[in-house]
Amino acid sequence: MPGASEVAHLTDRHPTVTPERLIAELVPPPTFADVSFDSYRPDPNEPSQAAAVVSARKFCEDAVRQRAGKKKLFGKREALPGVGMYLDGGFGVGKTHLLASTYYTLAGANAGPAAFATFGELTQLAGVFGFTECIDLLSDYVVVCIDEFELDDPGNTTLISRLLSALVERGVSIAATSNTLPEQLGEGRFAAQDFLREINTLSSIFTTVRVEGPDYRQRALPSAPVPPSEEDVRTWAVGVDGATLDEFDALCAHLATMHPSRYHALIEDVQQVFITGVHMVYDQSVALRLVSLIDRLYDAGIPVVASGEKMNTVFSEEMLAGGFRKKYLRATSRLLALTHEGTQLHA
Repeated sequence: MPGASEVAHLTDRHPTVTPERLIAELVPPPTFADVSFDSYRPDPNEPSQAAAVVSARKFCEDAVRQRAGKKKLFGKREALPGVGMYLDGGFGVGKTHLLASTYYTLAGANAGPAAFATFGELTQLAGVFGFTECIDLLSDYVVVCIDEFELDDPGNTTLISRLLSALVERGVSIAATSNTLPEQLGEGRFAAQDFLREINTLSSIFTTVRVEGPDYRQRALPSAPVPPSEEDVRTWAVGVDGATLDEFDALCAHLATMHPSRYHALIEDVQQVFITGVHMVYDQSVALRLVSLIDRLYDAGIPVVASGEKMNTVFSEEMLAGGFRKKYLRATSRLLALTHEGTQLHA
């Protein structure tokens, strides 16, 4: 362990991730570890939220029935296709709460194992295991829950369309959240019109459940506080057990040396992350890797303290105007929340 004058660095970490660990991590993030349908509090002014709970409960019942299959001769059962639920709505309306509640309900239904992953984690899983092995791995599951469903590129579109179709045929039900309707997936990101068959296939899997509420996409991002000085960041890092301290460009370069599926392990046991020299990012690949890291830090609830430019300027205006706008806005909002918490700890 580093001493009082020696702070660990994420750039010194080179984690390896076993297939068993990847499977073990297919659970809701810690912030949703104790949720249930009963703990969801619908907004009385938004009737669609209470209706979404009813729809999600029914989805669970249907998923268990389909997984059980149809009785045949000699006690055998014929697999029935899985069902699909697509929770569509703006940020902050409780979609992930409902999705995690779906996971826990079905995981405890004795109908088979359940999986929970973000869309990015699911594509990473398919990349690590391969298409056929990923199907074999998940074919006995009662449900695969996919948070933040999105189509980033043509490759993902074809891969996910084939993967989910194959799983549904084998009796696996699919539940997903998104802020883009299924038929509008991919718009503004790539030539989606060239992949209408795949997009239509995905749309046919799901029954859309609209969750209304204040759309946080239309709100201005919270103001970013003036970052602390580099000297303060370095001084504070020394005084925190389990802290890491890295220079922004070095950290971004380090992220490029590993698959994003390793970012969970990269931040394991870290209590606070300190970063110096944060500045605007112009390279899309660097930005998307940074988004993946921010998502992992946010899921783990790890505060961030950073010097340099304000945190709401990390992604350029050109990036915010492109096809990944929603992804970057979400990441910026999460980074602001993490840095606000981190700064408060040292106020």
